[in-house]
This record gives sequence, structure tokens and C-alpha cells, in this order.
Amino acid sequence: MRTKDSDAKEVVTQIKNQELVKERRRQIVDAAVPLFIEHGYHKTTTRLLARATGLSIGTMYDYISTKEDVLYLVCMAIFSEVEHGVKEALARPLKGKDALAEVIREYFLVCDRMSDHVLLMYQVTQFLSPKWQKKVLEAEINITNLFIEAMHQIRSTGTLPELDDDTINLIGHNISILGHSWTFRRWYFAKHFTIESYIAQQTDFIMNFLDSKKEPA
Repeated sequence: MRTKDSDAKEVVTQIKNQELVKERRRQIVDAAVPLFIEHGYHKTTTRLLARATGLSIGTMYDYISTKEDVLYLVCMAIFSEVEHGVKEALARPLKGKDALAEVIREYFLVCDRMSDHVLLMYQVTQFLSPKWQKKVLEAEINITNLFIEAMHQIRSTGTLPELDDDTINLIGHNISILGHSWTFRRWYFAKHFTIESYIAQQTDFIMNFLDSKKEPA
């Protein structure tokens, strides 16, 4: 799992080796998610967390200051994964709706892969301090902005309908919500869809909307 580089600045550490900081924080995040889900955020002690990471409590606190820091790092890990997937999709030699379909696909796969992280983020953000709540909401908007920017980039090639900015903004938010819907309704959707069929159906839904915006011949 990747973490955003700026995390090292937002969450205080005395460790100078930034690669080691990222590695240890990935370790802490990966251990924290199942613990928070199983025991709840408040009942997950630092002792439990340290044991799951394989680090001593003292060593763990070299990389975080509070348990709240861990929640923030979970949220940032989601953003980092989505950002990486979207950039990879845009780097492929595709144009127009095919390029947008790749962006959607990569995002939905991240939502599937990190379902527990996404669900946890929505369940526990209320426990964060106002400072971290603000940053988590900013990260959520930044994820949506990735889709909006991708559509602007694709539109500039002339291979998408000439959508106005408000419509592109709305589609970006719809993509974000549809990805999260797989997480929230996984208990139901997984009985009726594979992730691949879910991606195909939701992509068709978005593309049909795009087609409806084309100027009549």
C-alpha cells in the first residue's frame, strides 16, 4: 500500500529516513485496519496495535504521535492508491471514452481492494479532531478532482463530447460515489455481481450519460 509523501510532514516523526518512515507507516496502517474493524476504534489499544505490527510501543511512537494519526494515515493511503491508479490509466495509449473507462476501472478496483479501508474511513472520521477531519474531507475532494481533471485532460484531445465544466464536475462526483457504493453495499452487490461485472455495468451507465450529452447530428 502506498502512502502520500506529504504524510511525513503532516504526522510528526523524529525519524530522518523518509523511506523507513513510509515503510513503517504502511506496516502500521495495514495492521490497524483489521483491528479497528474487529475491536472498534476506541477499544483498539496501542498495545494491540503494536503487537499486530510487530513493533514495540516505543518504536511505533517513533512514527506516529497518537492513535488518531493512524486513522488519518488510513485515509491518506486510500487517496494515494487512487491517485496512482488514475495516473497509470491516463498513461495508457487510449483516447476518449476508452481512456475514461480505464480511469473508472482503476478506481473501482482500488475501492474493491481497499473496501475495508474505505468503510473504516467513513465509520471513524467522526472521531478525528477538527484538524484531521478537515484534511480527510480535503483528501476526499482531491480524489474526486482526479476524475474531474482526467476528464478535462481527455476533453482537451477532442475525443469526448464538449461537456461544460458543471457537467464534468457532476460526473466526477458520480464516479466517486459509485466506487464507494461497491464498498457500502458489498454485502448485497457481491451476491449478484463480480467486481468486473459491476465495473462494466456502472461504466455503461456513465457512458450512456455522456452519449446523451452529444449534440444532435
